Order: sequence, then C-alpha cells, then structure tokens
Amino acid sequence: MFYEWVYPLHQLPGLGALNVFRYITFRSAYAAITALLLCYLLGPPMIRWLRRVKLGQKVRAEGPQSHLAKTGTPTMGGVLIVAAIAIPTLLWGNLHSRSVWLALLATLWLGALGFLDDYLRVVKGYPKGLLGRWKLVGQVLLGVLVGTVLLVWPEKGLPAWLAPTTTHVPFLKYQLIDFGRWLFVPFVILVITGSSNAVNLTDGLDGLAAGLVAIAALTFAGICYLGGHLKFSEYLNITHLAYSGELTVFCAAVLGATLGFLWFNCHPADVFMGDTGSLALGGALGTVAVLVKREFWLVLVGGVFVAEALSVMIQVASFKLWGRRVFRMSPLHHHFELEGWAESRVVLRFYIIGALLALVTLSTFKLQ
Repeated sequence: MFYEWVYPLHQLPGLGALNVFRYITFRSAYAAITALLLCYLLGPPMIRWLRRVKLGQKVRAEGPQSHLAKTGTPTMGGVLIVAAIAIPTLLWGNLHSRSVWLALLATLWLGALGFLDDYLRVVKGYPKGLLGRWKLVGQVLLGVLVGTVLLVWPEKGLPAWLAPTTTHVPFLKYQLIDFGRWLFVPFVILVITGSSNAVNLTDGLDGLAAGLVAIAALTFAGICYLGGHLKFSEYLNITHLAYSGELTVFCAAVLGATLGFLWFNCHPADVFMGDTGSLALGGALGTVAVLVKREFWLVLVGGVFVAEALSVMIQVASFKLWGRRVFRMSPLHHHFELEGWAESRVVLRFYIIGALLALVTLSTFKLQ
C-alpha cells in the first residue's frame, strides 16, 4: 500500500526522500517492525479477552504430566499471528506482485482452516475438532489452487529457460527436476500439506514452533532477496527470479509476527497459537518455497519440523506393525521430555539445531 501510494510522491519537489520506499530492504525491515508492534499492542488485550471468555487449552491426560498445569491457558492466539502477517504485508508489500498475493492467500486460507478446528475443539467442545480428513481436504484444495495458478499463469520474472514445473536441487548448481504438467500440482500439494502439518505437530511446547518458524522465515527472506537481486544472483551464480525479491517483505512479516508472538508464547506461555497459527505458518513457509522453486531447501531449513513429523509416522507405523513404540512418546519433543529434559532445554536445543540448519541452507549457495 505504501509502495503504491507513497513511493510515487518522491517525484514531487522536496519529497525525494520518499524514494526509500522503492527498496525491498527498507520495506522488509519495516514490515517486520510493524508485525512486532502489532503483536505487542494487540497481544495483551487479546489474551485478556480469551481468558475472560474462557477459551483455554485442553491438555491430553496421556501427555507429559508437567503439561497438565497448562490446562486453561488461552489458545487460538494464531489469530494474532495471521493478522500480524497480513497487515504489514498489505502495508509494505508491492500489491502488483502475484507471488505476494499467493503467499498471503495460503496464510489466510490455512489460518481459517485452523481457526475452524480450534473453534470446534475449544468452543464447541468436540474433542477432535475438525476431523483430519476434512482438514486434509482443505489443504489439498489450497495446493491445487496454488499449483494450478503457477502452471497456467507462470510468473513474469521466470527465466525463459526455466519451466514453471521445475525445482532446484540443493548442492547441485543448475540441476533441476522437472515434474511435468501432471506431477507438478501433486508435488505442490505435498509440499504445502506436509509443511503445514509438520509445523502443526511441532507446536507442542512453549515457544517451540514460533521460534523455529522465525528462524526459517529469516532464512527464506535471505533466499528470496538473493534470488531476486540481479547482482547478488550473478555473483552467487544462482537462478535470478526477479519476482522473488518482493517475497522478502512477506517473509519479514512472518519473522516479525512470530517474534512478536514469542514474547507472549515463551515459557511459561501466556497464550498458545493453536492450529490457527501453526497451520498458517507452515503453509506460509511451504508456499514461499514453492514460489521460489526451493522446495528441497525447506527440508533443510525445516529439518526439525521434518524430524517431528517423521517421529509421528514412525511411531504409528511401528505400533501398528509390531505392537511396540520406537519413541517414549511422539512427536519427538515429548520423547525428550520423558527422557528427563526440561521443557525449556528441549526448546533451546531445538532452536540451536534450527539455527545450524539455517546456516547449512544458506551455505548451499556457495557450495553448489
């Protein structure tokens, strides 16, 4: 909005300083700051309201006993996260960018899906909330929409030699995988669905999902900016995607929103994000990865999310096939809790792993 309305005014006498609104770095920084401020300002009254109407978390009796004390902690705080992403993106982003709109659509879509799940579970009292199959239908429909749009209307900044159905391979320069017209949309569905569910499974400890998403969002902000900057992409000898630079603003908004929410979500948490936040954040990361054709980088930077999701799949498969469990409890963070790690220690160590994976992800641009 500012880019559309304020930047053109720099041509007027005495208003040349407004030219700064042209720069992605400036708008990204202030998108993150705006998201942080929104969380700081809106967080306390929202938490007070959630407590007043008694929209509290229901903790599973079979979970770690230390979590029983969290019963009644306000949930559905993901509404704050989604608002803190959408508003700064609309204020500081280039509204002519189709990629920004797709990323924002995915965030709002999955945020609404998660909100419905939280509403049914917390407000209506349905133990399972929105049934898994209907949640999956919503995720698949979003993947179909995003994949079809990218297939039918490829981005204008896409190089002529790069097909819209291709993706890059980490560590291998200019090595591409072309999924073709028939496999591309299923691949997009897999990425977005897998990403949103993985973050959802990770959201089980105070601050864990929010902090790890912040690390991933910062990493993807760097990826988007480097790929969208002609000189940097030439220097690094990576594919230049002119449109990806504008996604830096969106990633910065995600970064600011998760850090702002973390202020209230760190241990002991004042509020939980619920599925409203976790599904939206996971979908945002997955959609950005698809848009910049770095889907496999998502596996690297989101390695903790992948491990959490795999731990659940391994646990379920092992129990059904052999009648025994591999982990003391899944997802993985609960296993370490039952091993005697304090909750704060699990979160901090997972942060460290996430930061190391982020560095490895960024290093691939020079290792290729």
